[in-house]
Amino acid sequence: MVDLKDILEGLFIGFTTIVGLVAIYQTGISIAGGVFHKKKEITHGPKKSFAVLVAAHNESAVIAPLIENLKKMDYPREMYDIFVICDNCTDNTAEIVRKHGAYACERFDSSKRGKGYGIEWMLEKLWTMPKQYDAVVMFDADNLVEKNFLAVMNDRLCKGQRVIQGYLDSKNPFDSWITLSYAVTYWFTNRMWQLARHNLGLPNTLGGTGLCIESNLLKEMGWEATSLTEDLEFATRCIERGVYPCWAHETKVFDEKPIDLRSSMKQRLRWMQGHYDVGGRYIFSVIKKGFKQRRLGMLDAGFYLFQPMYVLIVTFMSLLFMVRFLDLDLAFVPVAAFLPDWLVFATTGVFWVLPFLALYLEKVPLKAYLGIILLPIFFLTWLPIFIYAFFTKNNQEWSHTAHTRAIQIEEMQQ
Repeated sequence: MVDLKDILEGLFIGFTTIVGLVAIYQTGISIAGGVFHKKKEITHGPKKSFAVLVAAHNESAVIAPLIENLKKMDYPREMYDIFVICDNCTDNTAEIVRKHGAYACERFDSSKRGKGYGIEWMLEKLWTMPKQYDAVVMFDADNLVEKNFLAVMNDRLCKGQRVIQGYLDSKNPFDSWITLSYAVTYWFTNRMWQLARHNLGLPNTLGGTGLCIESNLLKEMGWEATSLTEDLEFATRCIERGVYPCWAHETKVFDEKPIDLRSSMKQRLRWMQGHYDVGGRYIFSVIKKGFKQRRLGMLDAGFYLFQPMYVLIVTFMSLLFMVRFLDLDLAFVPVAAFLPDWLVFATTGVFWVLPFLALYLEKVPLKAYLGIILLPIFFLTWLPIFIYAFFTKNNQEWSHTAHTRAIQIEEMQQ
């Protein structure tokens, strides 16, 4: 008769083994690719034309500064047009858009709600217009953008890249402990995940805004990304085709983060429901193709789809570290000593040293380091989200995050 204790020990050993392997892999990627960065110079003059799409739902409070920002890009004004997708708006967003000289494209469809559907609708309109564009750039209405963005994207397209993600920064990092936790997470991810993978030739992930896609690729593939995480869905489909999204560390997009915990958890729940949904549909096919075609990039994409486990892993390793450090005797975890001490201490130490290194390399303000102290609390708020999202992953009802920080790009660059 199989003893329940033996089953639990086996499961725990399997889990801790996965934890160890994942920790070693990600740490290796971060150190190998994220520590050094050589700034890439722009070597191509303006050649590509751009359709700049802005997704907006009741964004009258923030849309004007973005449009004025986009009109002043360091790129020939005749080579790009600004289209704002006024998606099921019930305020005066469209009126403000027209007043500031951009195209207001109004869409009303209550049966297909969400950013992914709005983009799909806009692209269909775009392909039928007399004027065609070499690439499509996408932003959210609450964003601000560095003025070199289109110049950098033009250069990358001229060099043969087809899908490019810009640096995602925070528009309001010091508004609250929540926004600071977001900002630290993004600074770390930009350096130790995105830049690291780009330097090692691995595919990058798309962040939903600040991205550029070659028009021909969009026409070949179709958008077809209407989940709650349309960015992850489209990026995964690209990787399946062998088209790896690339990273542009030299140009930033500033995104507004939720200020309070309730709004933050609502947003992150939507992200995780979408992540579980996309992961469930694509993870096995991506990994299968990776092995079949011997493409490490596809296997790495499968690893990213596994990432809802990453915070759980960090939390688990941190708890196990405390068990070892305090020499606690946990009879209910009989294999707590399975992982060697050196692995527990080293891995946990690296988990918490890397954010300090990332912030130092990114040259963030000194007060930003306070966010690292807050990260354990922020990680803990993810745990109920992960659990609830797993059981509600089939709920793909889109929810809106309100934005209110109407500031100018010049304020971000002071």
